[in-house]
Amino acid sequence: MARPDDDDALRWDGDDDPTLTPSGVAQSAPRAASAPSPAAPAKATLPEGFAAVGKGSDEVETVDAAGDPVATGPAPMGNVMLVTVGVLGGVYALWTIGWIVGGLRLRTVAEVLVDPVAYTVAMWLAVATPAIWFFVTSWLTARSRTWVRLVLLIAGAALLVPWPFVMVGAVGS
Repeated sequence: MARPDDDDALRWDGDDDPTLTPSGVAQSAPRAASAPSPAAPAKATLPEGFAAVGKGSDEVETVDAAGDPVATGPAPMGNVMLVTVGVLGGVYALWTIGWIVGGLRLRTVAEVLVDPVAYTVAMWLAVATPAIWFFVTSWLTARSRTWVRLVLLIAGAALLVPWPFVMVGAVGS
């Protein structure tokens, strides 16, 4: 047997209730008329394509043709750029694995020529370099154009190829 309040969700009753808000939090009661609030000056608006300069220009808002405020923050990366950065991140992860495998493969030969402590430090620095390059490039180019980030990430992928792995291989001689 259905309860009487089960059908409340199927009716339009109460939608004009002022306590209902989209966020689900009740709004505070309006101020009493006896305590007038100071009138805030309306923000000046400019049409799209114009820029305010000079004193007080930071208070001017840009609006589009419909009169809605235009977002002035940095634009997010597009889908193609996100996929490209993801693929390059995968390449950098593979380069890290390649440096580990190649460095461990050459350990017996390199320790004859170089002090073992120096070789270990150099090998782990080489292992960390692809990740460091990826994160530093992403951090330093966060506010620049996307093509600059892409060029630097591709240049890093070309410069940081794990040569010990490429030359000797995982099972090479």
